[in-house]
Amino acid sequence: MRARRPLLAGLALAVGLLTGALPPTSRAEAAPTPSPAATDTYTWKNARIDGGGFVPGIVFNRSEKNLAYARTDIGGAYRWDQATKSWTPLLDAVGWDHWGHTGVIGLASDSVDPDRVYAAVGTYTNDWDPGNGAVLRSADRGATWQKADLPFKLGGNMPGRGMGERLAIDPHRNSVLYLGAPSGKGLWRSTDSGATWSQVTAFPNPGNFRQDPTDTSGYNSDNQGIVWVTFDESTGTPGTATRTIYVGVADTENAVYRSTDAGATWTRLPGQPTGHLAHKGVLDAANGYLYLAYSDRAGPYDGAKGTVWRYATATGTWTNISPVAEADTHYGFSGLTVDRRKPGTVMVAAYSSWWPDTQIFRSTDNGAHWTRAWDYTSYPNRANRYTMDVSSVPWLTWGANPAPPEQAPKLGWMTEALEIDPFDSNRMMYGTGATVYGTEDLTKWDSGATFTIRPMVKGLEETAVNDLASPPAGAPLLSALGDIGGFRHTDLTAVPPMMYTGPNFTSTTSLDFAETAPARVVRAGHAESGPHIAFSSDNGATWSPGTDPAGVTGGGTVAAAADGGRYVWSPDGAGVHTGTGGAWTASTGIPAGALVESDRVDPRRFYGFKDGTFYVSTDGGASFTAKATGLPAKGNVRFKAVPGTAGDLWLAGGSPDSAYGLWHSTDGGANWTRTGGVEQADTIGFGKAAPGATYQTLYTSAKIGGVRGIFRSTDAGASWIRINDDAHQWGWTGAAITGDPRVYGRVYVSTNGRGVIYGDTAGQTGPTDPPPPPGTCSTTYKVTNQWSGGFQADVTLTNTGTAAWNGWSLAWTFPDGQRVTQMWNATHTRSGTADTASSLGWNAAVRPGGSVSFGFTGSWSGTNGVPTAFTQGGASCSVS
Repeated sequence: MRARRPLLAGLALAVGLLTGALPPTSRAEAAPTPSPAATDTYTWKNARIDGGGFVPGIVFNRSEKNLAYARTDIGGAYRWDQATKSWTPLLDAVGWDHWGHTGVIGLASDSVDPDRVYAAVGTYTNDWDPGNGAVLRSADRGATWQKADLPFKLGGNMPGRGMGERLAIDPHRNSVLYLGAPSGKGLWRSTDSGATWSQVTAFPNPGNFRQDPTDTSGYNSDNQGIVWVTFDESTGTPGTATRTIYVGVADTENAVYRSTDAGATWTRLPGQPTGHLAHKGVLDAANGYLYLAYSDRAGPYDGAKGTVWRYATATGTWTNISPVAEADTHYGFSGLTVDRRKPGTVMVAAYSSWWPDTQIFRSTDNGAHWTRAWDYTSYPNRANRYTMDVSSVPWLTWGANPAPPEQAPKLGWMTEALEIDPFDSNRMMYGTGATVYGTEDLTKWDSGATFTIRPMVKGLEETAVNDLASPPAGAPLLSALGDIGGFRHTDLTAVPPMMYTGPNFTSTTSLDFAETAPARVVRAGHAESGPHIAFSSDNGATWSPGTDPAGVTGGGTVAAAADGGRYVWSPDGAGVHTGTGGAWTASTGIPAGALVESDRVDPRRFYGFKDGTFYVSTDGGASFTAKATGLPAKGNVRFKAVPGTAGDLWLAGGSPDSAYGLWHSTDGGANWTRTGGVEQADTIGFGKAAPGATYQTLYTSAKIGGVRGIFRSTDAGASWIRINDDAHQWGWTGAAITGDPRVYGRVYVSTNGRGVIYGDTAGQTGPTDPPPPPGTCSTTYKVTNQWSGGFQADVTLTNTGTAAWNGWSLAWTFPDGQRVTQMWNATHTRSGTADTASSLGWNAAVRPGGSVSFGFTGSWSGTNGVPTAFTQGGASCSVS
């Protein structure tokens, strides 16, 4: 099982992300400026992987059933949709200039007003992230956000990100929030529902723990600061600030502080244990206990010793309730939760128990006695209280068949998010380094029966994408991913059965296929042991390991000849090499670390680029010659050769303080023309030509006409249209892009934490997206809350037909003149007295038997009757 690499996003994003003035052109003459960018309507979806990254936080609302949120370290935040049992992404509107706000270090759901949710965002506290953090606030459950900028950075992908929650709402006076800051910035408070923030100057300890004080990058050496806040709701009344607040600090000698006067003054909690960090502090006000999970390290990867303690709030008594004696631990504790419906029931996880598996402990008597999720019978054999069903996400086994006591799939790892549903003692969810697991029959644990754990991760896509390929035959999509290697997608709407194996790479850095023989595929990547390159002769379905030249330390970039007869590889740690898949010969005339690509027609022609110089080989990569200079010498650069035309090349990249844009060569790289009007460009890819056109459609992640976005050109770069919108930006999209050679308009976009996004132009349906039929639906309408002059309703629309929908519009008329005031998870329109809710890009697809839900608030006067008739696609739906 793989850990989320701490540098996954940082190294890729260290340069080239700030906007600036139009950079200077290369030595080649600039092309005429294209016409202003128009727009097109696209639908956007994920190529399903389901998970793929660390989920350090899960938060259930305490007053509304089935309202839950999850936070990720680089992939944004999500809301649980009970009707579809899937997660809805909430931060796709984060744009290029604020990419760091896709890292979420804290989440809070308001139990006084469940429509309100808050997210503390920022990815790194060192200079990898150039921007400061912020607190986002939403009054519509994350459908839209307002932002309060902070004067310091936050670290959603920093060490200690599994501790928390660092963001908390006063349960009695919900306009008051607290935020624990890193980097010695202390404790912060808002008294106006997150609009403004100020430091709590009375708080005495900003923390002092640093994972590695000698780390000069600032990643492991940052002070991890204030790590959690929790309120004792028994010390307040509605409308007045809660009197007693507990705060956890990253300080092994002074880990817990308390205020008994609503935050005016603070004292170190007397008698507390020392020597470890308090990862979690969870208060069960019903029986007056504050539970604390401790580890000697901040996690999420490390931790060798740990304890669990119980603090009696009435008497001040501390009790060590550790499930295992500290001397017998090889892990720290985190993932702490209580059952709100059964006071005294508490659970905790051994988050850093990597081998043979994580462990989860459960007590029903306030920690006096514990049972384990699994025990040894006779070593190395295990008896599990649970069964694992990963049929919905089969790659979670990693294709492994380990020797006992290890098992595949694992129960988990990095298990710092562990939550029992406050409305349902049978439901528990927990995060791992790659997924969200859960159960809906948890209480079988107590009776000795076996309960079932399944992935509860549908809709949550958290992979970082390094490279993409869409061959002209075979699978429509091949991906190179961080942490979990990559996948061969034969169906974009289905989870692939397995990542690339034979060998597994911890991260795949580059992949390519032979243009005229697409069954031949090559990939290169990072590996814990063994070779860093692999080959496939069946379009990526199965793989064979290659061999490494001397000195290889990482994957680098790799290119396949047009006919698949030869490969050129530029691995980390060694120079550029050429070979046929077995032995390698060092190439000449090209520097180590150069990017390499192949011509898509001439099998003897390969290309390379480094530091502003373009190199060409006409002898299969044996030797290269420098052909052009004056190209971007700084920043990230990507270049590709156009299929079907020898020597036709496009190059994107650069830096705001140097050359930055898009260049085109039609003579094999000897001469380049800068594409006018493209101020910045970071990726380039090709897809099927538009109807009536002969040249490949171009796609790029770029800045054109002063706007950052995903752009398309159907006339060889003479004009461009933006095809994404402000609601679909996905942070940083600068690693890779490709069109589909078989479906005009379809484009695959890389993200750094939101997986592979693919888009289809309006009216374009691919082989996996059949058009929707009218009707064949049922509707459930429920008023969930009502007050004088206002109400809230939830609507569930179910596809009862036999064909999938690729878009839906549900129409109705209120019987008593009610008016919709705000809607989430759908677009609202009104014509006369008729209201219509229409799909958004991310929830347009509804499979037979599937459902989609949306909600709204409305106004009413006199009577608030329920609509009795609904239509979808012009046909009536049944109503329940």
